[in-house]
Formats: sequence, structure tokens, C-alpha cells
Amino acid sequence: MNREAPIFELKNVSQKFGSFESLTDINLQIGAGDRVALVGPSGAGKSTLIGLLNGTLLPSKGEVCVLGRNLAHLRPKLRRQLQRQIGTIYQQFHLVDNLRVIHNVNAGHLGKWSFFKAAVSLMWPLEIETAAKALTQVGIAEKLFERTDRLSGGQQQRVAIARVLVQNPAAILADEPISSLDPERSREIMDLLRQLSQGTGKTLVTSLHAIEFARSHYQRIIGLRQGRILFDTPPEKLTSTTIEQLYKT
Repeated sequence: MNREAPIFELKNVSQKFGSFESLTDINLQIGAGDRVALVGPSGAGKSTLIGLLNGTLLPSKGEVCVLGRNLAHLRPKLRRQLQRQIGTIYQQFHLVDNLRVIHNVNAGHLGKWSFFKAAVSLMWPLEIETAAKALTQVGIAEKLFERTDRLSGGQQQRVAIARVLVQNPAAILADEPISSLDPERSREIMDLLRQLSQGTGKTLVTSLHAIEFARSHYQRIIGLRQGRILFDTPPEKLTSTTIEQLYKT
């Protein structure tokens, strides 16, 4: 991992929601090209950490630096520009069901398109070749003009990934991307995310409940329990005892 120029760096970060502290004293660096899995029980703070990394949350305490910039110190316009370098995939897909696939994929351009260009593209799709290339990368090129609500859950998640590819960020965050998928589709999506990270060199950070995928698809596993980092280790050093400690009731 490149410690000299981390994509993400958290320094003594805590995050509160009212009186509830979701994360406590988090110190973390994630470098360019790293594949990192965040694991832990529900409520451990995984989604909160994803929100801090993509700038949708600002920390209650401490510093979150993305690409060397402290998000809390940036004016809103500059913060939005930096956020465009971070693509996020969600478990709910965040697609517009009644639009065709190409329009959902083209949403990856919205950070750099003008309002007029975005509106025109809803009537006459633009950047068709770019969208087709992204859909080819995720294995559903033939769905380019299909209505999104006619796709399976696994196909819709591929559309969401294609949207991030069009965005072309420096890093990809995936927040429980397989929680609503069956085992076969889950493996397909995990294989795809690993393949895309390896093929493009993009940083990949994924929150997961499935320890087996964390072990098989990631270079580094971070265990969160009650808002704190319990371990940060390569998969080959993760023991069954440590896993039991992570999930003990």
C-alpha cells in the first residue's frame, strides 16, 4: 500500500448522531489501488465510515482527508468537485426505475454536465459509446436501451456499477452492494468489483457482512465493532478467534 499519498486518511475521527457515537477515534489510511473490506455486525459503523469517505458526512471530531484535502476546510463548490473523484455504489442501487438503462448510466456524468446538457440527454441520449463501453465492462451491453425496472436485481446493481465507471472516479466505495442479492448474483458482483479494481487500479472500499468474500476478494480487512476498529489485517492473518470477537453478543 502507498503510505506516502493515501487516497483516504482519517485522523482521530469520531462521528455522533445526537447523543449516539457511531464511530470513535478512528485512525486510518487507504492508499491508491488498495482493496479494503469493512466488516462487522450491524450498527458497527460501516455505513457511517463510507459516508465520511465520500463526504456525505463531515466528522464530529477529527480530520477526514480525501486526495490530500481536508473536506471540512473546503468551500462547498470545491468539496463537490472533490466528491466527484469518489464513486459510491449503494445496496438500494439508487436508480430511476422508469428510465432506460442509458439514462441511469449517464447519471455518472451529472457532476460535470451542465443542467441544459443533462436535460437534453434525457430526450436524446448523449455519450452513447461511453455508456455502452461501461455496460460492456459489467457484462450487460445488450441492456443499453432497456427500461431499468425490467432488469433483475443483479443486473440493476451492474447498471449502478456502470454509472460509477462513467463517472471515472479515483476510488470506488460500495456500501453493502450484495445485501439484497442471492448467493450466485452476490458472487458475480463481488467478482466484478474485484476485476474492475484490478483492471483499472482504482481504490475499492466495500462494507460487507460476508466474511468469506472479504477474505477471498480483498487485500485488507478492517473489523469494526461498536464504532471502533478492532483489527486491520490482511486476510491470511485473520483468525477464527478474531472473527468470534468481532461478532460476539
